[in-house]
This record gives sequence, C-alpha cells and structure tokens, in this order.
Amino acid sequence: MPFAPVNGIELYYESHGSGPTVVFAHGAGGNHLSWWQQIPAFSKRFRCITFDHRAFGRSVDGEGDGRRGRRGFHDDLRALLDLLEIDDVRVVAQSMGGRTAVGFSLLNPGRCKGLVLAGTTGGAIDDGVRQLQDAYRDTDMGQLPLGKRSVSPALKERATAMEFLYRSIGRLNPTRPKDFLAPIPGYRGSSAERLAQAAFPILFLVGDHDAVTPPEIIEACHRATPGSRYAVIEHSGHSTYFEQPHAFNRAVMEFLVETL
Repeated sequence: MPFAPVNGIELYYESHGSGPTVVFAHGAGGNHLSWWQQIPAFSKRFRCITFDHRAFGRSVDGEGDGRRGRRGFHDDLRALLDLLEIDDVRVVAQSMGGRTAVGFSLLNPGRCKGLVLAGTTGGAIDDGVRQLQDAYRDTDMGQLPLGKRSVSPALKERATAMEFLYRSIGRLNPTRPKDFLAPIPGYRGSSAERLAQAAFPILFLVGDHDAVTPPEIIEACHRATPGSRYAVIEHSGHSTYFEQPHAFNRAVMEFLVETL
C-alpha cells in the first residue's frame, strides 16, 4: 500500500471501495489498522481512506525543523487529500483524531460534508465542559493512565482475544515523546462556535461506559454546539468502533447516508 509525500514526510494511507469519500482518523491507541471492522462495511458504499497520523503506525514525524508533531495532523490530511485529488469528504474521527478532523474541516471551508466525532470533544468546549472535565480528573477513574481507560473492562471479560488485539494494534506504533499529545499550556479556546456555524452536519458519539471522555462531557459538547447531533453506544467504553462495531457502524452509516 502507498505512502504519500506530504509536508516533508511519507504518510502511510490505504484506499478501499468507491463512491463518496469517507476518511477515518484514528485515535492515540491505534493506527490505520484500527478500522478493520469498519472498512468492509463502509467500502460497499463509500471510498474509504485510512491513514497513519505522523508518528503513528508506518508514518514518521519529521526531523529537526520538520518535526511538527500533532500540530501537523490537520494539514497532513489536507495535503493527502490534495495529492489524491479528493475535494469533498466525510470524516469519522476517534478520540485524538478529532483534532485532525476539526482542524481540517474548519480550515478548509467547503470540503467537509459531514463530521463524526467519536469519543472526542473536538475542542467544542465551554466553561461548563471545562468544569465537568476538571471534576472528572479528580475522580479515581479520571486519575488512571489513559491506557487503562481506552477500552471497557467488560471487553476483556467477554472477549479476551479482542482486547488483546486492540492492545497489539497500539503496540505497532513507534515510540513518541511523552509530551507529544500534551495540551498547549494556558490554551482556553473552543471550536464550538465555529462548528455550530459550519455548513456541515456533526454527530457526537460516545460509549455509555467511556472512561476517557464520559457521556456527560460529550453531551455537554453537543449542547455547546447548536445544530449538532448526539448518540450513545450502549455496552461500550471509549473505543466504541472496536468494542461495539455493529452499533457504531449502524449509527455512523445512517448519519453519513443523510449527508449524501
């Protein structure tokens, strides 16, 4: 499968199926392989693009002055789509991928036709959301390492092999600096107002047992973004696409079809 020369790096991507394009942007615990339960379903109706963010999977970050880290995510996606001569896309983003999806969608007006934000605030936060986030960080669950909260304990109990596969996909990622995904100190911005004014539909998705971005936080982001939609995937933790793929695929497919 191909590598794309974008922004001074070789970005790994795959393309499956034909039709309107849907881009799948993975989270910090995954890479392009994370979407193995989505691509067979969605490629029957859409052209599906999966890729490895820089410093994930088979993609590397730049060196020296070319090292852009997560700040390069959204423009890497723009450059990849330009290279592939794809203008209009729908974007499905998981967790960290929300940064990529929102940045791309807002900085490239007219190109995004639908946005799914799964297990991510997408930066659509206000003071109410921040209060919920601060309160959750003070709980016992909120203080656990992210790796221990990325899937629900129920997944390991009912499907040990699936939980092992999830961890194995993440272990394929290269080592990154510990502060690679650290928030910008003192940043208090929000994408909510710009998302509310955007000319594309938005769906917030969350697992009912999400221990990274709990439902009450994602619902608050939905309320802060007038016009957006909100749905809960039952019996799932943070990684709804992996833990409950049939319910995830059904909710996302229904949403995407409405954007056609």
